[in-house]
This record gives sequence, C-alpha cells and structure tokens, in this order.
Amino acid sequence: MFKRILVANRGEIAVRIIRTCREMGIYAISLYEKDDLGSLHVRLADECTQLPTAKGFLDIDAVIKIAKERQADAIHPGYGFLAERADFIRACEDAGITFIGPSAAVVEAMQGKLETLAKARAAGFTTVQSSPMTFGPNDVEALQAAATELTYPLVIKSCQGGRGQGEHLVTGPQYLEKSLRRSQFESQAVFGKQRVYLEKAILPAHQIGVQILADQFGNVIHLGEREGSIINSNQKILEESPAPCLSAEQREAIQETAVSLAKLFNYQNAGTVEFLVNGDGTFYFSEFKSRIQVEHSVAEARCGLDLVREQILIAAGEKLQWRQEDIRLNGWSMMVRINAEDPWRDFMPSPGKLERMRLPGGPDVRVDTYAYTGCRIPSQYVPLFAKLTVSAPNREICTQRMQRALEDFVVNGVPTNLPLLQRVLRAEEFLSGQYNTGFLTHPFHEVNKPIAHLQDLAVATAVYFMRRNQLFSPTTPDRFQSRWHQNSRRLPK
Repeated sequence: MFKRILVANRGEIAVRIIRTCREMGIYAISLYEKDDLGSLHVRLADECTQLPTAKGFLDIDAVIKIAKERQADAIHPGYGFLAERADFIRACEDAGITFIGPSAAVVEAMQGKLETLAKARAAGFTTVQSSPMTFGPNDVEALQAAATELTYPLVIKSCQGGRGQGEHLVTGPQYLEKSLRRSQFESQAVFGKQRVYLEKAILPAHQIGVQILADQFGNVIHLGEREGSIINSNQKILEESPAPCLSAEQREAIQETAVSLAKLFNYQNAGTVEFLVNGDGTFYFSEFKSRIQVEHSVAEARCGLDLVREQILIAAGEKLQWRQEDIRLNGWSMMVRINAEDPWRDFMPSPGKLERMRLPGGPDVRVDTYAYTGCRIPSQYVPLFAKLTVSAPNREICTQRMQRALEDFVVNGVPTNLPLLQRVLRAEEFLSGQYNTGFLTHPFHEVNKPIAHLQDLAVATAVYFMRRNQLFSPTTPDRFQSRWHQNSRRLPK
C-alpha cells in the first residue's frame, strides 16, 4: 500500500482525496498556486507545496519534480488538469511513481475519441455519428466540409478531457467558425491542446453516465447510472440516480453495455461510460471518461462505497473486492453544483470573499467543498466551490430533501447559482421527471430577479445607508463651535 500520495489537484476534489488518504493512514501532499493558499485542501494536507511556474497544475515537469522531492509513491490527479493526459501518466511511470487511474495506453487510446467510437461501432455497439477526422487551428475549410456532410445541428468537441470544456452546439453554418475558435481556445487553456472533432447533435436528448470500477485482473462492475441532463454551458449542474428517463429494461441494458465497453477497452480503475438517449429511448455510446468525476458522490450515496478508496486500492494492485451481485443500489440520490456565478447576469463568474457560509445538514445530506467563511473564491479556476448531495428512499423524498437543503445553504459575499437551483427543484418538468438537455433553455430562469430578492436587496441597501450615515455619539454642530457664535451672546463688560 502507498505511504505518500501527492494530490495533483485543488478545490473540493482535492479535499475529498485528502480525507480518504487520512482515513487510510496515507500521508497526503497537496499542491497550490499563490492565489489559492487559503483553500481548505492546503490546510487539511499533511504537507503542501506551492507550484513554481505560471503553468500551474498543467506543468507536468513541476508536478513530477515535486512528487520526487517529497518522496510520493503515487499521484492522484482528481479530475481535470492532468487527469486524462497520457503524457503525464507516462512521465509518472518513467519516474517510478504510480498514477492512480488507468494506464497511459488506455488513456491514449481513449484520447483518440474518434478511434474509440470506431472501435465501439466495429464491436457492434450503437454510437453517435461523428466526423471522420479531427481538426486543428488551420483546418477551417476541412471542418466546414465535414459539417456540411454531417448536417446541422452538430457539436464541436475537444479531443481532450471532459467537463464540457471546448464543447459547443452549432445550429447553422454561420456560427461554425466562431464556435470553432472558442472551442479551440478553451481546449488549449484547459487541456493544453487545440484539436477538436464534430459530433451529430441528438436533440432533445438525455445524458446518461454509468459509473464503473475495474481492476487489472479483468473484473468490472457498475455502480448504477445517473442522469445529468440539466446543463448550463455544457456543465451538468444537477445529477440524479437512478435516471428517471429510463425504464427497468433500458436501465439494465445500458448498465450491461457500459460493462461490456469497459472490458472492450481493457479499462482499469474508476471511470464513467457516457451515453445519449433520444426521445424514443434508443441509447448511443458517446464517450468514456477515464477519471473520477465531480458527480461520483451520487453513486457513492446509493451503493455505499468510497470510490477514492477503491481507486487507491486498485492502483496499488489489489483485486476488486466486490462482485456485481454484492452491489446494492439503494433509494434515490441527487447532487447539485454550487457555483460562484450570477445566474441572472448570464452566469457571470463572481470570484471574491465569502463573508459568510452556512452549510446544510440533516439525515443523508452531504457537502463537499474547499470553501469556508472568510476564504476567497479565486478567479482563475472554474466557479464550482461546493457540491451538495442528498439521498432518500425514493425520488419524492429526495427532491424534498434537496429543496430543504438548498434553502438551508447560505452564502454571503458573492452571487451564487443557489436561487436558480431552488427554482429548478420546483419546476414542473423536473418534479415530473420529464426533462431533457433543453431544460435550461426554457425561459423560466431568464426572468428578472424574484420580487422577494428585490425586497431583500432594498432592505439591505437601506440598512447599509443608515449605518453608514448614523452618528453613534452626540456631537456639537459646527456652527455652534465657531468663535462668532460663542461671542455673540456675551454681554459687554
């Protein structure tokens, strides 16, 4: 078993990994950049080191150097940053450091997303339609030709990573070139590479992910599916399990397909097989997320496993201790992302100081966060600073519990998406389970700020004005302090 693990990430996932390391008696080493010094992952780690270069968490050489200097025998990448970089995994292997995740060969194969789809199709699986090649910054004409052949609407997707970065829906040729530039810019900024490909859009659709665990001995199990169809800017803001859009037969079929696909690619460690489901229930394999995901807490809430612990055990060479028949998926679970952004101002990021944060509690309520009262939300990272997961025996109670937990969640100092999430949880489409990826394009969240919010804002402004102008000690007006006033009432001697 590992003795020292370097956590090559930040935020709530770094906190999550560090806590599991501490439970397992493993020495945890964290990394941070200058503006992130106050984050909770820095305080919780046994040891922390500042990243020395402007590339930050994307600097492979710096991360490996720190790991060797601190004598780490394994690196956990979390999600994002270097989590799905085959060159980073090879660098770990060359340095004699275990990468907690799939092998470089598997990640490299899956980075070729078009090759991944082709291999799945050749094995008889139904996949989404895609362009036959990838495109770089100078391939505009080739991209336009491929888009015309594929037909609109379509999606430009990054060949690297996930989390919706570099992914843009294109409804017509007039938007193609602009979307291409945005996609390549985002992909370069987040993953360090610019290549993209095209995928035929399925509208309306449901986004389904099946959580899997696999060891190096060929054992693969699934931990249920989850639906993440409530999306803003290609980021899932709410996920729930089981997926309300699936029948029992569809659920069993999609879970079995996910396990078969994991075996097809000789996958190891934790991962998610993603599908798109159209209006008639047909599901299409979309891509493989070869890492732990933000929403892994949804699976944990239903099956009772610690996925980070399982990742560490598998990476240490241990055999998967669970068989599929051992897994019991209980009740219902939901997770929402709490972001520092203003949903009433086009989701503008709102970094700054958290003046106050009160976390919800109660039965089966879990909060993962790196934030606390007085800390700062940095501007250079994604606005996610907390995620809220609840579970219950059924969807109705789970929804009620999430509604209550969102009301209990108080954040002062920066705008957040809490008001939007509260509204989503009370929308008729959500309550009935009849929603899809077009949910947040509906006008229910685009109206002006609620009257109650405006009333609270007016009261707060009035109180601030009064306190600013209030005099807390008696004073003598200036006109009474002048010599003229004092002498004017004095009788001549």
